Amino acid sequence: MHLTMFVKLTELYLFLFPLVWIADSEDAGFTYNGFRGVNLNLDGLAQITPDGLLMVTNRTAHQTGHAFYPYPLHFKNPSDGEVVSFSTTFVFALFTQPGIPDVAGHGLAFVIAPSRGLPGSLPNQYLGIFNASNNGYSSNHVVAVELDTIQNIEFDDINDNHVGIDINNLSSVASAPASYFTDQNGGHKNLTLKSGKAMQLWIEYNGFNTQINVTLAPINVHKPDIPLLSLHYNLSPIMKDAMYVGFSASTSPTLTSQYVLGWSFKMNGSAKELTLSQLPKLPRVGPKPQSKFVTVGLPIIGLVLLSTMIGGITFFLRKRKFAEVVEDWELDYGPQRFKFKELYIATKGFRETELLGSGGFGTVYRGILPTSKVEVAVKRVSHESRQGMREFVAEIVSIGRLRHRNLVQLLGYCRRKGELLLVYDYMPNGSLDKYIFDQPKSNSRLSWDQRFRIIKGVASALFYLHEDWEQIVVHRDVKSSNVLLDGEFNGRLGDFGLSRLYDHGTDPQTTHVMGTLGYLAPEIARTSKATPSTDVFAFGAFMLEVACGKRPMEPQASGGDEDVILVDWVFSSWRGGTILETADPNLGGDYVVEEMDLVLKLGLACCNSIPTARPTMRQVLELLNGDAPLPDPLPVSAHDEAGFDGFSTSCPSLGNTITQSSVAESLLSTGR
Repeated sequence: MHLTMFVKLTELYLFLFPLVWIADSEDAGFTYNGFRGVNLNLDGLAQITPDGLLMVTNRTAHQTGHAFYPYPLHFKNPSDGEVVSFSTTFVFALFTQPGIPDVAGHGLAFVIAPSRGLPGSLPNQYLGIFNASNNGYSSNHVVAVELDTIQNIEFDDINDNHVGIDINNLSSVASAPASYFTDQNGGHKNLTLKSGKAMQLWIEYNGFNTQINVTLAPINVHKPDIPLLSLHYNLSPIMKDAMYVGFSASTSPTLTSQYVLGWSFKMNGSAKELTLSQLPKLPRVGPKPQSKFVTVGLPIIGLVLLSTMIGGITFFLRKRKFAEVVEDWELDYGPQRFKFKELYIATKGFRETELLGSGGFGTVYRGILPTSKVEVAVKRVSHESRQGMREFVAEIVSIGRLRHRNLVQLLGYCRRKGELLLVYDYMPNGSLDKYIFDQPKSNSRLSWDQRFRIIKGVASALFYLHEDWEQIVVHRDVKSSNVLLDGEFNGRLGDFGLSRLYDHGTDPQTTHVMGTLGYLAPEIARTSKATPSTDVFAFGAFMLEVACGKRPMEPQASGGDEDVILVDWVFSSWRGGTILETADPNLGGDYVVEEMDLVLKLGLACCNSIPTARPTMRQVLELLNGDAPLPDPLPVSAHDEAGFDGFSTSCPSLGNTITQSSVAESLLSTGR
């Protein structure tokens, strides 16, 4: 009897659990009738206009724009791992270049992706979603619906005015010319996506029969009964559980704009209908209509002119408070430009309560942008010296165009008379050094898994800077205080104030010795040249401080006059066969021995006093990812003749040497 009751209760639980989960998931939805005051994650050209329009791109050539719902949504049923039903609808408009109605830029796409911002994506034909190296890869886990206004032969586009369903690839699995079906005899009417007229798109996925329906119509037409595209495709193997939803667009040499007026999304149900009367108005196309001048009396004109003059004087005096500066180089390199007034409001007038920290080149404040409600970090760069200006220009030129998941994204900038301001993604968990050195409670310290993931993330960012971007970027100030942690404690390399760029295949220029004591490679004092190899040296010191929980230079515990050099200390322990004893005691031995041993030894190899004996960041990344074995013997001993194949080919008389004296001399002979 009891057994029968238990079986029935078990069956009831198994029946109800998916329904409970589904009911909870039905709360995952939102409706935006315009975007004024809406919290979206914006990057690139994307912005919310004062009228409440989501402008995904503007009239800037060769750029991308992304606008994503800021929180991940759970798309899979935990009971079976299948993607559940979902639906979305939005109203959009695509504009052509003024005066050239037959020529359009690239279109707009609705995207479901495992991360916001689509790191590494390119503009032009890639729509800000993929790039030449990852387009078509199953590791993308991206589903998109494109509204394309250019025919790209390389992606087998059917024409220059189509709607397509993209699965990890810009070669659509299904596409159709832009049109909609009418209720009269099943006919259909063609639409022109680049007309600048508002249209509505519906995207629906049925998780039970794995069917995707895409429906298009003008804004003043009810949703057609027959979808434009209908495709049976199981998204469960493609999508992860936690995914982000949003929009992506890109520009080409043709200057066009893409707008979204309203957006609704729903899990396990139909997206709520948009209230069309509440949607913001699109910008005017063409010249404004002429007013009837003859109907306006001269006395009224006089009053208007007088009030205008008074208002103009008042406006001028007020505007001086927020006056800004624009120089020629900003036209070439500037990303999104913010108004000083906007940043002033965001930081509550740069109030002391919003201060996040300060450094040698200025102060950083937390802010919330008044229009988009996006949380940002605003850096006020010191302007009392020419070096402050050089730092500002370096950051604008470099990080403003860089895109990588382990780099702090520069969202934009502002300049006024006495102010140099940089606007970054806000990193809620602050800088890494605080978690390594300044956390008294063990439960506040980072675990080894977190530290190892951060080390690999920074290595990936440096490889991107050194080899994977269009130019070589030498950071010149890699250290734990310049590694910031996002909401998931992923490490992001920031502060490009000392960075230098030069073309691949060319030599770096001589510059002043810059950097932080303890991270400077010994050859900098001799050559004054910052190279990828000097970044490798700094990264080696960074790895050791993260693994050992010690700064590169620390006072003697006994109160002696000389500082303890971290690299020397780890080197001595390695030579004595006790290298694991240098691991951070706050970890309590809770680490993967093989990973700790790798990081410590690789840190020593990166700090080799001979630049050509150091690994490249490509080799470092391969070793950290387990794609290559650590050489044995390690190339740090004065008696070793073997080493990392491919980068230990010079200075044979010295071998691959890193001695205590050479490290100490290099660290103490140079400074910031």
